[in-house]
Amino acid sequence: MAEPIRVTVLRGETAESEHRVHAVAVRDGQVVASAGDPDFVTFMRSAAKPIQAMPVARAREDLDDRDLAIASASHLADDDQLAAVRALLAKAPATEDDLECGPFEGSTLKHNCSGKHAGMLALCRAEGWPIEGYRLADHPCQQAGVAEVARLAGTEEVLTGIDGCGVVTFALPLTRIAIAFAGVDGRVADAMRAHPVLIRGPRAIDTVLMQAFPGWISKGGAEALLCAASPEGLSLALKVEDGAQRALRPALGAFLDELGLDGALFGPTPVGNSHDELVGEVRVS
Repeated sequence: MAEPIRVTVLRGETAESEHRVHAVAVRDGQVVASAGDPDFVTFMRSAAKPIQAMPVARAREDLDDRDLAIASASHLADDDQLAAVRALLAKAPATEDDLECGPFEGSTLKHNCSGKHAGMLALCRAEGWPIEGYRLADHPCQQAGVAEVARLAGTEEVLTGIDGCGVVTFALPLTRIAIAFAGVDGRVADAMRAHPVLIRGPRAIDTVLMQAFPGWISKGGAEALLCAASPEGLSLALKVEDGAQRALRPALGAFLDELGLDGALFGPTPVGNSHDELVGEVRVS
């Protein structure tokens, strides 16, 4: 097994912390490169959102790219993103009061998972399922999500837990996560390519990756997971073992370089202080 990617936090020239990153690249279901443990088991968290959007994409031909992008998003509640959530709710049809993601800053609409939840409400309307309790594990909406992940990952062994927004989330070996993400295609993938800024935001690692690599799709998840897939069939999954988000960007740059791709946009990141002084950096060891 290859060594994990080691990301060091430097203050001055002295190492202050170190993070271990597991990474895997697959093509046609086969591992073509890895660092650390390609079978490291972790939750997909929000990286599963494009997969969770696939059932509603099949069920609702009336949804456009913007609708499916926001259903796949972990948005930052900017004006365009909130407008997209409202538009999807109107098509469902449903209201902000129907969202079961919980509030952020006093608003369920501003919760970064509100687009996913609006998509789930649209799916419930299409299938004739009750909307109350759609977030619960025994609801057919959540069972559809489990089935979709299992189908794309090529396994029936999908561990589940409860995500931060109250719906089901999925745990798999990293290789299976990469294989599943490679299966995001059709309308959902096209929507992500068309609206990368809706997926997260201007400086977010997944949005930047989609803007820098034409045709790619990418989605991050909580606790420092990142998935990406190219139009040529290469897919990646990276996980920072201790969940430290700061290690993900330089690790991605190093892994892209190993794959013969240009990882320059994802190199070392600066460490500053309250005086806006540069006092160190986060970089691959």
